[in-house]
Amino acid sequence: MATQNQQLVAQVAAQLASSRSLHPTQQWLTAFMTTQKPTTPLPALTQTALFRLLSSDITTSLSTDIAHCLPQDVHNIVVKERRLQGPVVVQLLGIEDMSKSRWEQIEAIEALERGEGTKGREIIRVTATEEDDDSAPNVTKSGGPHKLSLQDARGTRVYGMELKQVQGVGLSMSMGCKILLKNVVVARGMLLMEPGNTTIVGGKIEALHEAWKKNRKSQLKAAIEAHERAT
Repeated sequence: MATQNQQLVAQVAAQLASSRSLHPTQQWLTAFMTTQKPTTPLPALTQTALFRLLSSDITTSLSTDIAHCLPQDVHNIVVKERRLQGPVVVQLLGIEDMSKSRWEQIEAIEALERGEGTKGREIIRVTATEEDDDSAPNVTKSGGPHKLSLQDARGTRVYGMELKQVQGVGLSMSMGCKILLKNVVVARGMLLMEPGNTTIVGGKIEALHEAWKKNRKSQLKAAIEAHERAT
């Protein structure tokens, strides 16, 4: 007979799967339950579990079952087109605004580092407020399209391209943000993302985000140099 704790684990797992398509491992759930009071109501348990999952690395917290992950050859450019039914949850490792050149993105980052913003063609000084999210290099308000670097629970990495503007996708996104993919077309190893197949679930991996923010400018410069060497 299942213990009360085992029943709660099963109920939390069912709630997370049905509401967010998140499938934590049994090990993760069991460890999570040891930090909670036995008398905590199920809705509160589920909400706390969701919060912790969204701030976790999904390669250590979510199931690696084939039904919940990308195909291991998803980035194969030889395959002209295929459709992934999903749902699959991935996490964000990087993002680039394809409407701006890399030099423009570097200039925008440097402007923010100097405390400058733009109003029309006029350069103005800007200061952070409590309402501002300074956790990401919010270098532009443009609608993209954006190119995203994504990773599933097995560690498989793939790029996604925003075909149509997806709500919540932008340079202000936090690294480690969880994204739900469903019925996505993969063309030549690229996920084609649009509102009907992409949902931003949320979350942030603090260490990953800080590293990305710190290294973003140098990564852009390295990409420029690599391109110049190749041409």
